[in-house]
Amino acid sequence: MAETTARTIGGAERRARLGVRHRLAGSARGGTAEEVAGALVALHGTDPASVFLSVGARLREGVGPVGDVERALYEDRSLVRMHGMRHTVFVFPAALAAAVQASTTDPAAVRERTVLLGHLAAGSAFDAEWLAETERLVLAELAVRGEATGSELGVAVPVLRSTYVYGKGTRQEGVQSVASRVLRVLGMEGRIVRGRPQGTWTSSRFRWAPADPHPALDPAEARAELIRRWLAACGPATEADLKWWTGWKVTDVRGALASVGAVRVTLDEGTGFVLPDDVDPVPDPQSGADAEPWAALLPALDPTPMGWQARDWYLDPEHRAALYDRSGNIGPTVWWNGRVVGGWAQRPDGEIAHRLLTDVGTAAERAIAAEAERLADWVGGVRVTPRFRTPLERELSGG
Repeated sequence: MAETTARTIGGAERRARLGVRHRLAGSARGGTAEEVAGALVALHGTDPASVFLSVGARLREGVGPVGDVERALYEDRSLVRMHGMRHTVFVFPAALAAAVQASTTDPAAVRERTVLLGHLAAGSAFDAEWLAETERLVLAELAVRGEATGSELGVAVPVLRSTYVYGKGTRQEGVQSVASRVLRVLGMEGRIVRGRPQGTWTSSRFRWAPADPHPALDPAEARAELIRRWLAACGPATEADLKWWTGWKVTDVRGALASVGAVRVTLDEGTGFVLPDDVDPVPDPQSGADAEPWAALLPALDPTPMGWQARDWYLDPEHRAALYDRSGNIGPTVWWNGRVVGGWAQRPDGEIAHRLLTDVGTAAERAIAAEAERLADWVGGVRVTPRFRTPLERELSGG
């Protein structure tokens, strides 16, 4: 069981922690993509542009996020794009990839392979032996090529273009190619990895490459390592926050909390947890002689607004309808001193347009406008449209 303390951590202190630990306060900004990713634990990778925008919002002046992220992902391989929590693609520090694989991705990969074999059995003559041979051919081709797109692999390995009937006998019945499913399973099992995309940094048409095998870790130890990293970045948090973020069973969450010696604290939502060396109050970057108010424009699916299940301490519930889509994906947000205060979008002519949903004062408006200008400068001629559109983003973009 976690240790107990009577200490209460209110919303103001949680926002102070967020500003520094998520590299959003000016003096806390990072110098490299690896530094930012390590501070956040994971960057949402479902929308490729979000990775670059999340890093760019947190880098010091003078650091070019596009080249830095591309270097880390495709040259140094110090960042890895892989399936992680909740069957979602994230970008992780390479040093954390093995813990993510053992704690989270491996169980999902087992389910993914089982489901694929079930679909093949129901809608084709293909079986586990056929799938294993197809995978062998794909891996052999990638070993020769180094990198290849799904289309290139389909030409080189014609069996990968085979089809099966999905949802046979249902209203969803239709013919599907096995290619994307086979590559997805290989990727989830850590046997191949997404490489450099075709086109610009906003593209989701990735090449595939052979993956270096992850060290084998005990799943319980891997869960403890992931929870330790996450609490260091996002603590305090409730058990519900942790279960939602990881996608694990509640027993696994509780086991990991016990393993790291998590300490109970009181939050507005109820009982929360912090690491045992993180109980003391933290300085507020917005007060004192060295006060540092901060503004930020964060992209859709940014890990900060998507970091907790309970969000009232940084997001007015009345603003949810404008900032989220129907599936719970958050759009681009404007922040001031640890709170979401509006949203933003890029218009067809490249302008970064934003709207404030609450009165933040003249000084805040100037700081937010400066962040919008900074974002427009480094995005340049690239046009960024979130994969998941939200009401305010659509309105501001004119789309």
